[in-house]
Amino acid sequence: MSRSAEFYGGSDRNAYLHRAWMRRGVPDHAFDGRPNIAIANTASDLTPCNAHLDEVAQSVKNGIYEAGGIPYNLPMVSLGETTVRTTAMLWRNMAAMAAEELLRANPVDGVVLLGGCDKTIPALLMAAASVGIPAIVVPGGPMLNGSFRGRPLGCGTGVWKLSEEVRAGGLSDAEFRSTESSMIRSRGHCNTMGTASTMAFMAEALGMSLPGVAGTPAPDSRLLELSHASGRRVVELVGQETTPADIMTPGAFHNAIVALAAIGGSTNAVVHLLAIAGRLGVDLSLDDFDRIGDGVPLLVNLQPAGEYLMEDLFRAGGFLAVLNEVRHLLDSSTVTVSGRRLVDELPTEAVWDRDVIRTATEPLQPDAGIVVLRGNLAPSGAIIKPAAASAELLRHRGPAVVFDSVEDMRARIDDPDLVVDENSVLVLRGCGPRGYPGMPEVANMPLPRRLLEKGVRDMVRICDGRMSGTAYGTVVLHVAPEAAAGGPLALVQDGDLIEIDVEARGLTLLVPEDELRRRTPPTQLKAAYASPKRGWEQLYIDHVQQADTGADLDFLTGATGPAVMRDSH
Repeated sequence: MSRSAEFYGGSDRNAYLHRAWMRRGVPDHAFDGRPNIAIANTASDLTPCNAHLDEVAQSVKNGIYEAGGIPYNLPMVSLGETTVRTTAMLWRNMAAMAAEELLRANPVDGVVLLGGCDKTIPALLMAAASVGIPAIVVPGGPMLNGSFRGRPLGCGTGVWKLSEEVRAGGLSDAEFRSTESSMIRSRGHCNTMGTASTMAFMAEALGMSLPGVAGTPAPDSRLLELSHASGRRVVELVGQETTPADIMTPGAFHNAIVALAAIGGSTNAVVHLLAIAGRLGVDLSLDDFDRIGDGVPLLVNLQPAGEYLMEDLFRAGGFLAVLNEVRHLLDSSTVTVSGRRLVDELPTEAVWDRDVIRTATEPLQPDAGIVVLRGNLAPSGAIIKPAAASAELLRHRGPAVVFDSVEDMRARIDDPDLVVDENSVLVLRGCGPRGYPGMPEVANMPLPRRLLEKGVRDMVRICDGRMSGTAYGTVVLHVAPEAAAGGPLALVQDGDLIEIDVEARGLTLLVPEDELRRRTPPTQLKAAYASPKRGWEQLYIDHVQQADTGADLDFLTGATGPAVMRDSH
């Protein structure tokens, strides 16, 4: 018996209630055992990148009806990366928990996951993994290319570059403001290789999307065509009893890590993939990203690591064409929601612009995997994205300039009395999952104005927070344990020498151990995360795990399944 039939079948009072209140235009045959499909829809006017998903949902509905299913729109918690305060990451786990509970509680047999903006696809995948009903992802797609002064203007990446130019005196405030409409010129999520695009590709690499849908621009009619096909396919998945655990196997995560390196994807994918794996019980560790990604070439010439934008990648052949270039590195046994192996979905000759999609023998960079750094400053690990860093800074030693919070950094970064030069290592702490709370995207902190005016455009930066996938620079992030959890980052003082050696995977605070044992965290740092909170924020602080395991809540790891044992009204 299907889940929906358990709700609707029978003649008792509860079955009557389930059926009667759903009959508002729903035909009688909706209750005859046909697959009932939820459309987990994160459309919201306050999530600009997902505002068009109601249109996408209609195409999904049409496909579900055509295949004999009964579709239901199910609005989800929607997180607008650029609009919510304090940071969208604070609510990723809440969105995942709400989606999980709604999918389990309602009479649905399968689900189509509609996401786009950064946290929505990870949250929905975490939920689907926990519930274990058939599921398929439909990403909302990137916006069209932007341009400024005749050059590509990528959303996110352009913000970081242009804002630094304003601070350096090379761009006026009026010119800066005039770029806003040039940058954001259509529906869709970021058109750079930011977290939204990255997670759409991760969903496809994991096998959870129909092959070819990720990266289809939001205004492109082919997105609606593929959405319709996804609606049809989820009905078939229900009939085949194919669950997310059947698709997202260890091999699928292997393929996602290979893809992450090949596309130069966002470092945020690390915490999201770890969290999704944790919901499935898949044994995935931080070191797997380094091991599997080691030696994978960067093939996609997209901002922030390259020149082009998402519309160009789609034009040049798209994600599957990229995967074909690293076919030999993929786990060939994994299947996708299409029912076919991922490697069987890859085109053999479908690259139409070799400046956008490079070959494995002539890549943009020969080794683009996420690197995991360890040492006395990050006992549980930290990560760096070499593809977005300055090569000359990948081995560096310099004195620390320490900031105890985002507010402290903003107040003092341009202070003429700040003791800093281009060799300094900027350290920002109090930005981890517990310490902020929520682990904001602040690790790529701005450079001091006086150094910008000298022409400096990159420095080594270290933080227990995250950075946007659209950002760039030599940034060590996700330092674990974070300062608020007793990590050594809390003990760093101005002037301490810090050494980073990416090739040796080292991150070292060059201070004697006996000196570190004598130190205590600054009072203002401890006070920042010790103050009482309320509601979700307090629950999050009490139960959030560290970045090296995905920053999920400790009581949400592992799958619970779809069963609801009690039914009372």
